[in-house]
Amino acid sequence: MTTVSAVVFDIGNVLIEWQPERFYDAQIGETRRREMFAAIDLHGMNDRVDRGQDFRATVMETAARHAAWGPEVEMWHDRWIEMATPVIDRSVRLLRALRAARVPVFALSNFGIQSFALAETHYPFLGEFDRRYISGHMGVIKPDPEIYAQVEADCGIAPGALLFADARPDNIAAAAARGWQTHLFTGPDGWARALVEQGLLTEESAA
Repeated sequence: MTTVSAVVFDIGNVLIEWQPERFYDAQIGETRRREMFAAIDLHGMNDRVDRGQDFRATVMETAARHAAWGPEVEMWHDRWIEMATPVIDRSVRLLRALRAARVPVFALSNFGIQSFALAETHYPFLGEFDRRYISGHMGVIKPDPEIYAQVEADCGIAPGALLFADARPDNIAAAAARGWQTHLFTGPDGWARALVEQGLLTEESAA
């Protein structure tokens, strides 16, 4: 196995929980939430933001086109930070343990320009990466191979020396197809074990 030169974290559902359905279930009930998500492609809307479209304008335009759900759609912008919570504390500790061990740590995340700026004001650890690859600024989202190619070109590290953790199998598969080492994130305990097995952290530092 190639020695890892940098560890790459996704953010949503690796460092911060991202569960819009859970938020809407609490606000309007599961039945109405299911109706709304069936009527409107909200995740498609969010993908446009993640590709670099203006966050507020994209959400408000969607709300205007679906007037019956207008106030609920507007929550995607106005109460976004309540969807991107809570922090996965152990994952943040692992990020910091890697940095303490002088392992370069990158972020590679589907995230809008304005929504990421908002997240930074709530989650200071987002400023602790050595390099940050945020899709809104890159104009392409995972799992498009182009986003991985841009990371490789910018950091100059061979694909096989990058270890990438992401919670979505399609994103992991796309990275693996380029030769990256990968870990499908299902929780911080498994991620900690993977980092120990790679020799990047000790059992103590990964606790």
